[in-house]
Amino acid sequence: MRRYRFGRIAAPLALAYAALVVALGVVALVTRDPALLRRLVAGEWDPREVPFIWWVELLVVAAGLLQGWAYWQALRGRAAGALTSRGRRVALLRAALYAGVVLVLVARLPIPYAWWMGVLSGLLQLLVVWLYPLVLAPVLSRAWRLVALVGGTLSAVSLIATSVAYWFDLAALMRIGTFGGLIEFVGLLWLVPVLVGQARDPRWSRTTVWMGAVSGVMSFVSPSSYSYMSLSGEVNYALVYHMLLGAVSVFGVVWEARSAHELANPVPRAPLVRPAPERAAARPWPLAAVAVALPLIPAAVNLAQGTVLWIGPRGEIERFLREETGSAAIMTWFALDVLVGVGAPAVLILIAVVRRTRPLLRVTTNALALAAVIGAVSFFTYEPDPNEESLYRGMLIYPEALLNRGEDGGLRSGVSPLWYAAALGASALILTFLYGAAPKRRPLHHLLAVAAALCVVPAADLARGPVTTAEDCSPGDSWAYEEEPPPPTGERAFVCAVRTGRTFAFAATTPDQVLLAHGRRLCDAYTRDDRRELARLRVNAESLASTLAGICPRADAAVKAERVAEDQEFEEWEAEEQRKCDAAPRHRPLVPPARSSVLKEPVWPEGSLAMYEETDDGEDPAEVYAKAADNGLVVSGPGHLVVTTDSDLHVCVTLETYTRRPPVETKGWDHVVEVGYRSSSGRMVLSDGLSGTELPDLSLHGRKGHYRIRVHFAWVPWKGDKYGTQRLLIMAYPANGDKVVTYRKPARSR
Repeated sequence: MRRYRFGRIAAPLALAYAALVVALGVVALVTRDPALLRRLVAGEWDPREVPFIWWVELLVVAAGLLQGWAYWQALRGRAAGALTSRGRRVALLRAALYAGVVLVLVARLPIPYAWWMGVLSGLLQLLVVWLYPLVLAPVLSRAWRLVALVGGTLSAVSLIATSVAYWFDLAALMRIGTFGGLIEFVGLLWLVPVLVGQARDPRWSRTTVWMGAVSGVMSFVSPSSYSYMSLSGEVNYALVYHMLLGAVSVFGVVWEARSAHELANPVPRAPLVRPAPERAAARPWPLAAVAVALPLIPAAVNLAQGTVLWIGPRGEIERFLREETGSAAIMTWFALDVLVGVGAPAVLILIAVVRRTRPLLRVTTNALALAAVIGAVSFFTYEPDPNEESLYRGMLIYPEALLNRGEDGGLRSGVSPLWYAAALGASALILTFLYGAAPKRRPLHHLLAVAAALCVVPAADLARGPVTTAEDCSPGDSWAYEEEPPPPTGERAFVCAVRTGRTFAFAATTPDQVLLAHGRRLCDAYTRDDRRELARLRVNAESLASTLAGICPRADAAVKAERVAEDQEFEEWEAEEQRKCDAAPRHRPLVPPARSSVLKEPVWPEGSLAMYEETDDGEDPAEVYAKAADNGLVVSGPGHLVVTTDSDLHVCVTLETYTRRPPVETKGWDHVVEVGYRSSSGRMVLSDGLSGTELPDLSLHGRKGHYRIRVHFAWVPWKGDKYGTQRLLIMAYPANGDKVVTYRKPARSR
């Protein structure tokens, strides 16, 4: 939890949600009433639509646990540590992504949907669409960025148009807004370039990129609408699919949140050099020609019979896509059906054989194998209908011209998919045989010599050695130590950096000696500044230094120099903030206060400044606070008082306590609000637990009872700084009354 900025807040919330899901799951299994569980996890799903079945409720619980993981990913914030400036574009993109996450989470609250929420989401998406190409410009070509910009803009405009059309019942605008059912394809025009850019940018992890890919696939296969009910008491698998699909559709918000978190990662000083793809050795052409020709044989038979379809309206896969998914998935399936039916895989095989790059060969072989499996499954799950009802249903997506008729006038759908499966599978095997990476072959006498040597090697030399785990590197609960244990040094520091970081992809059971050997090899390349060697090993020199510091002197020197520069920059920044407060006008009380405290140093709360006390009426201060009206500056109620400031800037604070009501002062202040507060302990201390900020006591010599709290807020301008800093004056005096009085409202918001 300490690794993330808000980890100590996010982890309890996520665990509490997961515990609630499990508890409601137990209630559903015991009472056979899943209403509460489904309302929490999947929304409003009436048991008449999906009747209670124990394994369905277990799947809903699993989906709820996945949602808890998603909440942890979204709420934990960026990695802990100081956030250095990344530029205005990156800051705006992070803010827009976080705002999108907030909108998604708000949509899960039990509040009525308003059409303007869709418009707001579309405008926010439009901002993200325009910012991503700017941030990804160093790693993404102009063509990719243009595609992302056009596709994303159309997708955002579609969301705005459909939101307005849905609310005002404008059917024509709805059809235009969905681009005739092609909106999913338009969204992919934006998503694919962004994922390509993230995969090339070292700031984003591979996991984040995969989250985006999974979210794209799930939105692609999600149904646009459905209208079945199951009133017979039997399970309707289609509705179970829809219910669970909606419950597990959390990867989009996880991708947005992780993208925003990891944008705070440092930008490498030098671009990552990507090695050219490895090419397989050339092989004799006859077998390769056979691999190219095989998919053309069933295609030629199909064309001779007057059809161009690979599978057509046959089998469970086609039925599932036609009945359970949206128009985009149906159209994609139709396009693939036609392409495979006319022999397009032969073109892909030909390109792979000519280029012979390992990634292309691997993708081609896997695609052929997958197509063979789909063809076989379609064949074995197809049950011919004597009334040809299935064929006629298939004509909903297949034009009748593509379904040829036999001599008896009946519809035919072409050659059996099993012939295609055999041809595509054989081509995949031939490619694997010709270009598969085979193990290196050694002469027989070399193998015998190695075997003889191994027979006389002592067994102790074969020991795996110690394995330091990530838990061994963690000091555990800091409350268990009077003093924080010193950080590891030397070889242990390197091993712990590997175990707890993401620089290298080693298994958790890899011995320490293997890690150290790899680290020393990297240290040698780093010391020589051998960028080609580092690129071949898929590491970046700048991000590698902190990991190698324990065992590599040059890396250690680089890390220390960077740390000194960061410390110096931080000290200069703190001195600048101090000068801002020193230059701010000092408050001159119109009547003498009983006690006055002017903080010598500015404070920097990461959240709001708040005070909480136990109340005699048993009310929960948090619930009272949630119901209280927020005027933008101060909120008060029984047992609590919260003062809101901008968490991005420091605050110059002055506190004054009076024996009677002081005169109202508004000159020089942007916002002045007075509220009532009742202290049950006689200790009134504003604090912020996230930053450790605690202000002096506001009470009048420990007096209990009612007070009036007057809060003054103003922006302090500063040369070369758009916002400067914040100035806060808080007055307290004994008096009754809980009325909120606003003496001055801000003319404009920041």
